[in-house]
Amino acid sequence: MKLDGQTAIVTGGGSGLGAATARALAAAGARTAIVDINIEAATALAQEIGGIAVACNVASASEAEAAIARIGAELGTPRVLVNCAGIANAGRIVGRDGPHDLELYRRVIEVNLIGSFNMMRLVADGAAKLDPLEGGERGVIISTASVAAFDGQIGQAAYASSKAGIAGLTLPAARELARFGIRVMAIAPGIFGTPMLLAMPQEVQDSLAASIPFPSRLGKPEEYAALALHIIDNPMLNGETIRLDGAIRMAPK
Repeated sequence: MKLDGQTAIVTGGGSGLGAATARALAAAGARTAIVDINIEAATALAQEIGGIAVACNVASASEAEAAIARIGAELGTPRVLVNCAGIANAGRIVGRDGPHDLELYRRVIEVNLIGSFNMMRLVADGAAKLDPLEGGERGVIISTASVAAFDGQIGQAAYASSKAGIAGLTLPAARELARFGIRVMAIAPGIFGTPMLLAMPQEVQDSLAASIPFPSRLGKPEEYAALALHIIDNPMLNGETIRLDGAIRMAPK
């Protein structure tokens, strides 16, 4: 799909992978909506790239529906969705203080998995009603998994299972939405230089970077964005989760 003039949504677009992707989409000519619970960060970026910022908890049906309605009214019905909104936590199933907090587990699943599905269902519903583009394509949906979906470490039960859900959702969604000409993909990043990771001590960052076979450095958010744009551009990419990780395979801990 050629992005010029199309409407695109990035969830979690106020920082990290989402911000880099929003910048890349806007640079390619897309009318870009930044959906984020942190409206201050989203607004600052929207002003930078000429997009719009929309406050939204992606796990809420009503908030997501209102966000999609506003974006459609201001920018046009979106054909592109990149799901980057997510949260992470660390906690053992059975730790020193007893069993894992169930509400914390539920919260991670709600934001990372249900939030991605929530936005997917709404964007797909709108895109399916649009006229097809060249080749019959109507839309592209990209969600963010993680290498933790496949190599989840001790203490990552909630995060890893939420991201495994993203990977498991991708193929059935692609198969179902194929009749509308909507492609569905996922990207599974490895260790990337996001604000959360860059806040760690330098020696921790260096140790993590050294664990990546090649290139032995943290991934750059711009590299995630570049892959997202290639997926949008390449019509044969569908129904797959692509690892973007420098060949890392995470150890148990």
